[in-house]
Amino acid sequence: MLAAHSPVDEREARSIVQMLEVIPTLSAPFNEEADPVHVTASALIVDDPHRVRHVVLHKHKRLGLWLQPGGHIEMGETIAEAALREAREETGLDVAHPVVERFLHCDVHPGPRGHTHLDVRYVVLAPFVAPNPPAGESQEVRWFTLDDALTIADAGLRGALVAVNRPGGENLRL
Repeated sequence: MLAAHSPVDEREARSIVQMLEVIPTLSAPFNEEADPVHVTASALIVDDPHRVRHVVLHKHKRLGLWLQPGGHIEMGETIAEAALREAREETGLDVAHPVVERFLHCDVHPGPRGHTHLDVRYVVLAPFVAPNPPAGESQEVRWFTLDDALTIADAGLRGALVAVNRPGGENLRL
């Protein structure tokens, strides 16, 4: 999947190279306890399957940045399943993959405790209703226009926001 993916920018191109080099060397690439470098999953939640107008972001409690929901992969989950679970858990929205699961973007970035996250991102769909995150999750969760999201995005998120509207989104149907 990574090898066949066309990167949206130079940052994603570097991330793909790094992931293709590092992942085969990891004994348990999805286990955050096995190695300080591990694969994580995240989801860019969008409202319109034909032309993305809005995305959901949450303000990360520790980092203070507006980010897409995501996190660690649990035992027995695929990356796509983990992205969907994290999106539900962190936003309270009824999210679903498009008809065809759509890998969107990847990014390598520092995680907590000196870890490095090899983040694999999927686009997922949700009805345009108010997020309702459960207690314990960041309560700062909301829909942003794509333009507003681009304005506040860090470098890692910006590529995913650009990628969501590039050609190839025709499978964004429920």
